[in-house]
Amino acid sequence: MTERSRGQGHGTEEGPGDAVPAGPEGHDRRASTVRVFIALAPPDEAKDELARALAPAYAAYPRMRWNRIEDWHITLAFLGELPRAAVPPLRSPLAGLASSRGPVELALRGAGHFDERVLWSGIDGDLPGLRLLADDVRAVVKECGIPFEDRPLRPHLTLARARRADQESVVAAAAGLGGFTGR
Repeated sequence: MTERSRGQGHGTEEGPGDAVPAGPEGHDRRASTVRVFIALAPPDEAKDELARALAPAYAAYPRMRWNRIEDWHITLAFLGELPRAAVPPLRSPLAGLASSRGPVELALRGAGHFDERVLWSGIDGDLPGLRLLADDVRAVVKECGIPFEDRPLRPHLTLARARRADQESVVAAAAGLGGFTGR
């Protein structure tokens, strides 16, 4: 399970001088919620292989907002902003689910984009197993009483986002990575 303090997603962090909205008692509202998603992290070897394949795109499209490699993941369930207190009750049942399952054999393959703004790498391999795992994870979340938007699973690994005025870079980067076959 991954949790990020509000305002720290996609590899950006707040600096000491950034304004932070205050809550009713003057407390930092961001400290009371976290952005939560449950995800699989690809093995380091697979991430390194994809990063090497992305080197030409990094050089050709430096203005894209590239996700940090250590943040790459395959989302199983996106829960959104939750109160911090909602997270600890999820840990034990999710750990139990993880320990009861065997590995899901997956590979990173090709690339594509969502709405010419989000560049992603595709996922190949045991997709039925991945869907079953995502269904089981979502069932655990529901059993814990946490409401979330149950969107269909679209297996991918987000790599970068285009800036508002740039819709060509994502499409071109996806085409350049289209033949990628990884682990």
